[in-house]
Amino acid sequence: MQRQSTVPEAPGPSLINVVVAGATGWVGSALVPAILAAPDLTLVGAVARRHAGQDVGTALGGSPVGVTVVPTVPEALAMADVLVEFTSATSVQGHVLAALDRGVHVVVGSSGLDPADDPRLDAHARERGLGVVVAGNFSLVATLAKRLALIAAAEMPGWEVVDYAAAAKPDAPSGTACEWAAALGAVHSQAAAVPVSAVVGHPQARGATIAGVQVHSVRVPGYVLSTALLAGAGDERLTIRYDAGQSPAPYLTGTLHAIRRVTSLRGLVRGLEQVWP
Repeated sequence: MQRQSTVPEAPGPSLINVVVAGATGWVGSALVPAILAAPDLTLVGAVARRHAGQDVGTALGGSPVGVTVVPTVPEALAMADVLVEFTSATSVQGHVLAALDRGVHVVVGSSGLDPADDPRLDAHARERGLGVVVAGNFSLVATLAKRLALIAAAEMPGWEVVDYAAAAKPDAPSGTACEWAAALGAVHSQAAAVPVSAVVGHPQARGATIAGVQVHSVRVPGYVLSTALLAGAGDERLTIRYDAGQSPAPYLTGTLHAIRRVTSLRGLVRGLEQVWP
């Protein structure tokens, strides 16, 4: 995919020291071994409250690797070049700010960073000469689906986003859906036949308005993560949908690539396509 970022670049280190926040979580537990196996990356910190005090290798069911899990992000940043954030929507902004204040670049895969806060975080990062990569989804297939959705939206008069996830997912919409909406809202404005404010009955049934786009979140058992663009024009319809499986493996390549690229950025970029390839 063609890189679109306009963020200035600067030389990055040849060996990158990485801290993973959420190291024993769904993505983190697969990311830690991937970092340990990468010749140009060094795992220097792991954050996870439930496994604090344990070696992260042991906590993940393997052999010790010489990195002790700590309960908070600030405790892990002393030797870091990059913080990778895969914790929770309620913690992510504080972790980003803590890393930037310590001179550490950040890769964010957690939901919870409002695109409206991007200019403030971008300025904060630039002041410190640091890079931040925020992606609602680090899957290359999800990134391709987003690109196709943007192409379709440019040619269609109306569209909405539907976000599906597991019943236990606490945040809504998902980071992927928010990222799609923010990008789609910049394509062109839509003139709703019935504005949400004029809906009779229960206006909340029309979903949340994000960047001028209606986003609907479905939370039912059996789903992992799915995001769909529903577009219509005249007497025809188009659906572009991304479905995630049970494994975090699809997110690893994109995350590792973002770790390698973020050290050469200054400021914040949103979306994996901004740094890929």
